[in-house]
Amino acid sequence: MTTTEGTATTDDTGASRQAGASEGLLVPPGHGRVVRTPAQHVTFKVTGSHSRTASTFEVIVPPGFDVGAHVHTRSEELFYVLEGELDVLAFEPRVRTPDHWQEWESGSGSRVVRATPGTIIVVPPGCPHAFANPTETPAKMFFQASPPPDHERYFEELLEILGKGGPPDHEAIEELRRRYDIEQLTPLKHR
Repeated sequence: MTTTEGTATTDDTGASRQAGASEGLLVPPGHGRVVRTPAQHVTFKVTGSHSRTASTFEVIVPPGFDVGAHVHTRSEELFYVLEGELDVLAFEPRVRTPDHWQEWESGSGSRVVRATPGTIIVVPPGCPHAFANPTETPAKMFFQASPPPDHERYFEELLEILGKGGPPDHEAIEELRRRYDIEQLTPLKHR
């Protein structure tokens, strides 16, 4: 439900939009729609209903989570590590082996890196990429996907699949990813 506070309106996520087309969106700390499972915790900060450019999320990556290497033909993504550490990949490997993307190497010698707070990763369309939390501490990242709203819908449906408990349903995840322009190169894993 949208409420009016002076000249600003506030939606049910706590985001407020100023009255008039020339004013922006304000999402206070701790606000946004949260989608959570044992495998991931995603807070929607800016959606396609607020931006024509990108969807923006805050993602908590639990220990042991591995999104698996994948590639998009249309989407561009940006990751910014806020807390903790993540292993990240953002290059075309010499060989796309079906598992262990952490061992991949590019033709120019690039390898997977351990991203710490302040690290930014930009992934253009067509670039294989992945992230995993190999530590025992949750990591937090800022994540943008362009264009919206495909990643919003993807997250909602992925977290619904992962929220069923037990090992991930890889067939359901594969079908979901095909619908949202995601070619999965190595499997998604979580504890």
